[in-house]
Amino acid sequence: MQSTGNTILITGGGSGIGAALAHEFHAAGNQVIIAGRRQAALDAVVADHPGMAAVTLDMEDPAAILAFAGRLVADFPALNAVLLNAGIMVAEEKIDLAIAEATVATNLLGPIRLAHALLPHLEAQAASTILTVSSGLAFVPLVATPTYSATKAAIHGWSLAMREQLKATSVEVVEIVPPGVQTDLMPGHAENDQMMPLADFIAETMGLLRQQPTPAEIHVERVKFLSEATKRGEFAQVFGMLNGAH
Repeated sequence: MQSTGNTILITGGGSGIGAALAHEFHAAGNQVIIAGRRQAALDAVVADHPGMAAVTLDMEDPAAILAFAGRLVADFPALNAVLLNAGIMVAEEKIDLAIAEATVATNLLGPIRLAHALLPHLEAQAASTILTVSSGLAFVPLVATPTYSATKAAIHGWSLAMREQLKATSVEVVEIVPPGVQTDLMPGHAENDQMMPLADFIAETMGLLRQQPTPAEIHVERVKFLSEATKRGEFAQVFGMLNGAH
């Protein structure tokens, strides 16, 4: 992935990792379009970044995604990158069907639907990138968030498969694998000193994204405790440490 001169869409761009990455891509000389559900949050990001654009989008709504994709390529014909970052993380007690269905719709079906809608346009570009965001919990699940962990495992597998399917095209697939980061993804995360500071995560991630060629998977050092647990033969130990009494 080239580090500058892109026209990049970032979903979930109104806060947290999405907003921080939007700042970095904008500062590096890319045209950035952020999308999210909350207009006020998007407006606040754009106000600090002249030239950045914002569009509201509900990743749970298939019709809205399709309409959004059509408007996006019409308004930004140079679009050549999409960062599928939008997601929700909600604790579940046993099976909470409403939470589970919303999580699957936002975290898994939403990115797949948007990628499907944008893929013909991306394939027509000389070089383009789909960036997915999974999680260290794709590799070792958190018992308190079973559906979130499952959707991130699915995004990891989908990214692997799509990278292989698209290898003969102009589209590369890059997976970003965050650890727990100090954001408002879940209540308490932003203040939790066990989470990675957002600024540190963004700095290390951007450094990896600037490498040429771009790594297929972006694993900061902090996430390897989870993402490489199976490779080290330590899955059971790491699962137990992550989940405490469970």
